[in-house]
This record gives sequence, C-alpha cells and structure tokens, in this order.
Amino acid sequence: MKKGMLAFLVLAFTLAVVIPALAEDPAAVAAQEQQAETKTLRKEIVKLKYVRAEDIRPLLYPYLSRGGQMQNNTNMPAVLMVSDTPENVEKILAAVRELDVKPADVLYTVQLILGSETDPQTDADLQSDPVIKELRKLLRYKGYRLLDATFLRTIDTKDALVTFGPKAEFELWLRPEVAGDVKTPAIETRVRLRRIVQPASAETETMKTPQQVFAHLIESTLNIKSGERTVVGVSKLDGGDKGLILIISAKIVD
Repeated sequence: MKKGMLAFLVLAFTLAVVIPALAEDPAAVAAQEQQAETKTLRKEIVKLKYVRAEDIRPLLYPYLSRGGQMQNNTNMPAVLMVSDTPENVEKILAAVRELDVKPADVLYTVQLILGSETDPQTDADLQSDPVIKELRKLLRYKGYRLLDATFLRTIDTKDALVTFGPKAEFELWLRPEVAGDVKTPAIETRVRLRRIVQPASAETETMKTPQQVFAHLIESTLNIKSGERTVVGVSKLDGGDKGLILIISAKIVD
C-alpha cells in the first residue's frame, strides 16, 4: 500500500512539472510567429522615374497585406519604400511598372488668323488651306490673314503658356490630357486665348510686380486626334467686322 501511494505521488509530481512545461505560452507563440513572418518579409526601395510616390500610393494599397507597409518621404518624392510578403511585393512592383511610364509628349502648332468681312485679301499661303476653304463656307469673312503662328510643347496633364501676336498682345494657354491606346490616342485639350488689353503699369504693395488686364476671347475644351488640325473658335475683334480665328493641330512626339 505504501509503495502504491508513493508511485502515485511521484506520478502526480511529474505531471505537475511536465504539463506546464509542455503548455505553449501564447505570448511566446505570437513572438515566434511574428519573428518568422519578419524573416519572410521582402523589403524594396523603389526609385520612380516619371510619377511621384504620393500620387501612386493610393493605387497600390489594394496589393498590400495587413502586415505590409508602404512609405514615402516628401523630401524624396521619387522614392517609395515597400515591405510585405514576397508575393505581394512582386504584385506591387508589377503595378509600379505599369504606372511609372513616360507621359505623352504633345506638340501643338498654333495659328492665329484674322478674318475680315470687308477686306477680301487673303494671304497666298492660306488660299489653298483646306481649313480656310471650309471656313469660307461657314463664316461671312471674305479675307483671311495670318497674324501669327507658334509652337507649344508640353507633356500630358501639364500646362503650356505662350505670349504671341504681332505685338505680343495675345496669351494662349493649353493643357492636354491624353487617353486611348497608343495607336489612336485622343488628346483632350483645354484652350484659353486672352488678349492683353492693358500694359503693365500698376504695382502691388507686396509683390512690386506689374499687373496686366486681359480680355477673354476664346475658351474651349476639344478632343483632337494626333496629327489632326482643327478650329478652336472664333472671336469678334472689338465688335467690328473683323474676327480672330484660332486654329491648332496636335501631335504626340517621341
């Protein structure tokens, strides 16, 4: 009887010591899992060429796991730091390759034409111009003269501004937005033509820079195919028998 009791006590003592030792501590398990997960994380520093990190981050978040991280520094707008599982990082890098592409480069050719209801004279270079031939059918102007022509080159979604005209009295602003596929891109273009009606004279108290007053002549948004030439608009000049006709063509260049 004593031997049986002794064996029972030894077994109870052994179980009391071994079972807690075998039980897994939840905190320890979580730490081990986190350590294992940290070892499997892939970290990448992505250098961007054409887009800013803060602009594409919202588009990349769907590829990020709960434990993943994506950071950027405003002082380094072309750098994106990613930390996630190898599979997710690979998806993010693939998305970056799709987003970080060179924006379309657009070259505009601009003509400012003066139409007259009373003067039938037309410049020799405009006599056979197909656009002018169409305008003769639509407008009352009898004569057409070229006031000025210029080029503007800008990239997708970026402003372009030029002052031109015989006396540099006109200001033209353009902003393209390219859409569609590579073979047949459509160039949506916002256009504004203004006339400088008051020379710089007054100065502001703070900036001490001259001010200018503008008269808005033409403002429009149009879709142009690359290589296409079109009339943007017509504006009466000083309410008389003359009018300004703005013609532009757009071409995507390499």
